[in-house]
Amino acid sequence: MAPLISAGLARLPRVGGAARDGLAGLVGAGVGAGAQFLTVVLVTRGTDRQTAGAFFTATALCLTVAGVLRLDAGNGLVHAIAGTGACGHDRARGQVRAALAPVAALSVAVGTVLFACLSDPAFRVLAVALPAVVCADVLVSATRGFGMMLPTLLLDGLLQPVAQLVLVSLAVASGVRTVPVLVAAWALPYVPVLCLAALWLRGRLPHTPYAGPYALEAARELWRHTWPRSAAAAIQAVFQRLDVMVVAVLAGPEEAAVYTAATRFKVVGQLVNRGLAQAAQPRLVEALTAGNLGRARALYQSATTWLVALTWPLWLGYALCAPWLLGLLGDGYASGAAVALVLAVTMMLAGACGMVDVVLTAAGYTRSSLANLVAAITVTTACGVFLTPAYGAAGAALAWASGTLVKNLLPLWQIHRRLGLRPFGAHSLGALRPWRPR
Repeated sequence: MAPLISAGLARLPRVGGAARDGLAGLVGAGVGAGAQFLTVVLVTRGTDRQTAGAFFTATALCLTVAGVLRLDAGNGLVHAIAGTGACGHDRARGQVRAALAPVAALSVAVGTVLFACLSDPAFRVLAVALPAVVCADVLVSATRGFGMMLPTLLLDGLLQPVAQLVLVSLAVASGVRTVPVLVAAWALPYVPVLCLAALWLRGRLPHTPYAGPYALEAARELWRHTWPRSAAAAIQAVFQRLDVMVVAVLAGPEEAAVYTAATRFKVVGQLVNRGLAQAAQPRLVEALTAGNLGRARALYQSATTWLVALTWPLWLGYALCAPWLLGLLGDGYASGAAVALVLAVTMMLAGACGMVDVVLTAAGYTRSSLANLVAAITVTTACGVFLTPAYGAAGAALAWASGTLVKNLLPLWQIHRRLGLRPFGAHSLGALRPWRPR
């Protein structure tokens, strides 16, 4: 399978290193998805549904807050560093500092306030871990601005999810299965990821001081592009995990445990999409900055083809086998089969749209991306409040599906109207050409 993917992804940008980066993203996605799914299995089978629901709700809330506090600085750094090319890498140190300083200060401040105001031990643990959760993602993202996927593969794709799986396994095996212990085991791996990403950047960034007016100009350039996307990223973070929190509030932690277990499989599609996007994003920025729509079209269509080819069989299989798979998680979880069906159909439709929001923001339309996410979260919230009390987890799944379709179809229409890009075309067949029968 690996040679197949590598050869196909080599056709994406038709430049050196594309196959390696694309394959690295997919390997990281596969390992991360497997480790996260096994973590869910451990929690659901090793604890009661009340504890599992509380754990899933707490970690979803932590990731939501972290997504807001990141201000999308990581993607801003990818755009800033990749957009300037090798000749602009001497400015990267100033850009990294300009991105990290406000994010770190804000996360420390919010974590301190949450620790002081919250009495629940699990949430206090997550408040302490919050700065590491926030800053680790920013620094790992910055490494991709140099066109390298290896740090992302090793740190974000392998170290973090595998370490979480191991530590949660130890917590469950020890018999101390309280929510604070489980969330501590889940949060701890962010610390080595943060430290190792910082060490990698320290060795890569130029050591020439970049201060004074030059540093100020670097900060202005970075945040001029990033600030509209910061609001969009905050809404995206809320959108990704709003469904779990809505179910917990309106239907209780046990129903939240069933919903999370049934929808956790969506991480497979999301991580495959993320792996392809991480590999393609710097090249999309370069192509669109240079006005090379042909190269951008090849990237977009080929990546969409691979996204469909890799995820549609998984979603079809999940829809058919959901009752059996969910039954493996423990008693009472098979009731989430309806949720799994809604998830599978929605993710197949979203996959056919491709990485539309990545293309939209790479082209500089960050305000449009923000507006799209506002529309999506509005639809999700309205439908969730209306459907969840009556239909429980299934109603929340329908609400999430409605918002997800809005989030994908709006940017799909926008990039077609503004850039003339479509998810399928001549480059779709080209991506799979090496394996057509002779």
